[in-house]
Amino acid sequence: MIVIVKVFAGFREIMPKEVSSEIPDGSTLGTLLKVLGSMFPGFEAMIFSSPGVLFDQVNILENGRNIRFLNYLDTLLHDGDIIALFPPAGGG
Repeated sequence: MIVIVKVFAGFREIMPKEVSSEIPDGSTLGTLLKVLGSMFPGFEAMIFSSPGVLFDQVNILENGRNIRFLNYLDTLLHDGDIIALFPPAGGG
């Protein structure tokens, strides 16, 4: 199946603003993030505070819904899903 990943802000420093990724049917968000980590060096360090734990300020949406209100990294993905990745934002 193919999912579309849209990235914003700091993530664009290491990857294009939109990535089409082919993953096996029945894959989870966690699987997708591992695939992206293998494609883009430094990605996992930007997203995970420790293995399998996202930084609190990282927001990931599946078709507009925050994965923290779904099944977190175990959220099942489907063909055509749109995943949006928002890194921590800073400023003051």
